[in-house]
Amino acid sequence: MGGHPRNVVFLTCDAFGVLPPIAKLNPKQAAYHFISGYTAKVAGTEMGVTEPKATFSACFGAPFMPMHPSVYGELLSEKIDEHNASCWMLNTGWIAGGFGKSDRIKIKWTRALLNAALDGSLNDSPMRVDERFGFKVPINCNGVPSEILDVKGTWKNPRDYDNAAESLVSLFKENFEMFSEDGDSSLINAGPISLVSEPDNS
Repeated sequence: MGGHPRNVVFLTCDAFGVLPPIAKLNPKQAAYHFISGYTAKVAGTEMGVTEPKATFSACFGAPFMPMHPSVYGELLSEKIDEHNASCWMLNTGWIAGGFGKSDRIKIKWTRALLNAALDGSLNDSPMRVDERFGFKVPINCNGVPSEILDVKGTWKNPRDYDNAAESLVSLFKENFEMFSEDGDSSLINAGPISLVSEPDNS
């Protein structure tokens, strides 16, 4: 009745300081992150929470999903592809070291990024590919300091960022194991990868 959206936006709050303020996902990545439903419980929105804690809720609403999450993930991927919609993951959490080491991303920057995504101007921005997550990250956006779009560069110690990023990748992989039997390989491969070599036990 209302037509199809030109943009799909996932809202997350990353307490680790790893995810960029905004990222563009391809259809399979959209399905993966929709199924994962990653965010953080934060004080003021969750009873008994005094500091952010990573959490995963399939399709960002697991208790209300009567079918297996992979069904909804695949359907979303197909619709995004069919109607050539753009999918964005908007992070309202922390960068520059994560929770306790920096402030949350400023609301005015989040608004500027969202507006640029919705009006289509962000599609024309040059982008880089995140080495772990594989999604595209804008290099610049009007009204947003370019340096915050390069999250690793906001950390004082790049090695600390790598450690935090590897921890978050591990959480994603561990959470997605429960869906891997029902997801095809292209969906699983749309998830983040570790850049740390596995130990050779041979």
